[in-house]
This record gives sequence, structure tokens and C-alpha cells, in this order.
Amino acid sequence: MYLADHAWPDLESYFEEESLALVPLGSTEQHGPHLPEATDHLIGEAFAREVADRTGYLCTPTINVGVSGHHRQFHGTMWVEPPAFREYMESLTRNLTTHGIDRVIYVNAHGGNVQHLREVGSRLRQEGVAYAIEWMWDESIPELVDDLFAQNGPHGGPKETSMIQYLEPELVHDDRLEEARDTGVPSVEDAETVKHGSRTFFDAADNTDNGVLGDQTDASAEKGEQLFEAASDQLVQLSEWLAAQDFEDLLPNDHV
Repeated sequence: MYLADHAWPDLESYFEEESLALVPLGSTEQHGPHLPEATDHLIGEAFAREVADRTGYLCTPTINVGVSGHHRQFHGTMWVEPPAFREYMESLTRNLTTHGIDRVIYVNAHGGNVQHLREVGSRLRQEGVAYAIEWMWDESIPELVDDLFAQNGPHGGPKETSMIQYLEPELVHDDRLEEARDTGVPSVEDAETVKHGSRTFFDAADNTDNGVLGDQTDASAEKGEQLFEAASDQLVQLSEWLAAQDFEDLLPNDHV
């Protein structure tokens, strides 16, 4: 059920019967010479809409710009500063609670958003306002990701390339996959920016000249379909688990 498609009187029954919302998030940032800057938010929205269709739970509009300042050296990357992102996401989630939503899954496809969504969720839980948790598609199926790719990236690598080849194939520059591989680096380890236990890099450009890592030629739409179906199943199960919980059981424990 996609919130923005419905007139307000037609949403009343959902809010009377259900208390869960899926909020898709991503970013608008460089993903190398072969993928669109929409990569992350396209993936996040695809998962949220798929699972909303399969379960009947509510899907909100997508948050397309996130915490992406570490990609700022590449043309077109958009970002907001972390405090602004946290404030916005907290405000948006509190908005949902006024309609009776007390549990939220942030269907997130951008690693730069993770720690900030966790902070927002923790604050809302401490206040007893809502139970809001972050979900990353690839972290829900790590064994499959490892089985499909010898080197998955992470950023702009074959797992994300496969996903967009499956979801939005017309947006992928397949003729640039070898360029992406050959002008990038296989991994952060290969970039040699971890020194004596310290991550000495701050931006993507510190690690890779073209913005991406991994072997993009190892991607395929068929692998993307496998990833999408497997992770969608995980998100369905998470949604059903969360909807079945008593809200009081989701709140912090009393002091020992």
C-alpha cells in the first residue's frame, strides 16, 4: 500500500487496523561511471514497494537524499549534513506517530545513513514514541552475496550493479563495466588506506579515482533478481515479526 497514491479518507482504515510503516531511503550520489546517481534510492524504494504489495503494510514516499558528503568530489552528488538528516528523519517519524504508527522500518540502501538512523531510532525508543529500526538489504542476505560474487565491492560493485541491471536496466552503462573495474580498486584493503589499524580515508575519492570498488563485470540481472527476491523475503519476515510484537515489549527495559 503506497501512501501517496491514496486519498486521505481511504487511509483511515489502515491507521485504525495497523501500526507499521515502511520508509524507503537511499541517496543521490555518484556510483561510478556505469551506474546512475539514483542507485541507492531506487533500490530502497523497490524493496519497500515490493514488500508493501506483498504484505499490505504502508509504504511512504522515498527519502532520496541522505548523508553522502564523503562522495562530494564527484559531479552531481547531493547530500545533507548529518544533524539536518537526523532532525528531518526524527520529525518525519514523529509525524507518522500522529496517525497511529508506532513502529517503523527504515528500508535503507545507503551505508552513510545507517548510524544516523540508528541514533534517531534509539532516541524515539527511549522516549517511548516509536520503535524505528534500520534495515539494509545486503546485510539481510550476507551468505548469498558472498556466494554470488568473488569481490562484491562494496560501493558501486557487482552487487549494486546487479540490482540496477535487474530493476532499471536502461540506466546501466553496460559498455562501461570494464572501465569501472579497471579504473577503480577491488577493495578498501587494496586501496591501502588502512594503516596500522587506522582508517586513514575520509572520502570515497581517497580510496578510488572513479568512485567505486569491486569487479563490476561479475554483475548480471539474473544475480540481481536472486538478490532482490531473497532480501524481499527477509524484509517480509521482519515486517511480520515487528507487526506482531506488543509495543510495550519493544521499549527499553526498566533499570536493573
